[in-house]
Amino acid sequence: MDKTQDIRHIVIVTPPYSTLLNTAGPLEIFSKAIDKSDLILDKVDFRYETHVVSVEKSTHIITSSGLPIIAEGSYSNISYPIDTLLISGLPNDPAYKFDPAFIKWLKDQYQKVRRMCSVCSGAFLLAEAGILDEKKATAHWSRCDKLQQDYPQVDVEISRIFVKDGKVYTSAGITSGMDLAIALIEEDFGQSFALYIARWMVLSLRRQGNQVQYCTFLDCQSIENPVMRKICQWIIMHLNEDLTVDTIAENVAMSPRNFARVFAREFRITPAKYINRLRVNYACQYLIDTEMSLDEIATECGLKNAENLRRLFLSILEVTPSQYRKSFQTSL
Repeated sequence: MDKTQDIRHIVIVTPPYSTLLNTAGPLEIFSKAIDKSDLILDKVDFRYETHVVSVEKSTHIITSSGLPIIAEGSYSNISYPIDTLLISGLPNDPAYKFDPAFIKWLKDQYQKVRRMCSVCSGAFLLAEAGILDEKKATAHWSRCDKLQQDYPQVDVEISRIFVKDGKVYTSAGITSGMDLAIALIEEDFGQSFALYIARWMVLSLRRQGNQVQYCTFLDCQSIENPVMRKICQWIIMHLNEDLTVDTIAENVAMSPRNFARVFAREFRITPAKYINRLRVNYACQYLIDTEMSLDEIATECGLKNAENLRRLFLSILEVTPSQYRKSFQTSL
């Protein structure tokens, strides 16, 4: 006798000129889970059904690469209950206008869906709808500053691959949308099946949300202000030292008060938080790429001992260094 299964509708809403992989990546992950669902048929009483819909009336969606997506319809024509709603990235166009009707629809759906997600700059749509108010969120590293600037009520996590806050999930974009999809599958079907799907998709590593994405903090050459660029380079060269506002300001011949003010204006973060996140970025690379002890890594990053390293990891990434190493150093 066949087991009756409920349908969980996974809906990906794609704006025009979104990056193709923002839609295709998660879609392939969910589709593979459907294709392999016979492996767990006796363990669950539901199955996925995927949908790609358009923000506009037209079902013909041109992506940023020029390759079109043919959606099954417009968001306004959805007649089934949505389980997981995923908003793909916006076009990289400062003149892009939010559709008030779509923003209202998002607000309404937030009250109904089990999970609300975004990939890359899709977070801007969630923020515009007020869904990210007082929540932690992320986007592609190149858009995080603008997300924070435009929506100061959002707690933007610039270095995260993806972030879960309640039933809202935001991801950094491009391939991280696939990481998010794997994490959602793990929630629904368990770790073993999620790892199986990751292996099948030849993902080299199943990355959790607290893995660090590329961070603009490390890209000193992109900083236009020559004084701030010099400061950034100096901090990296002296990261293993006891860095204070006074010592950094003295190095660039500025008063501590003026330095802190200019730094916060340029980086939209305090010097102390900048240095802590920079140390975490470097520590993450040491944990993945070397066999150094936690005390050795802490010393290299200016944290003196493993306990300080542990506390910083828990405050920023919500995992211990040992957990991070265990999760990300071992390949599938």
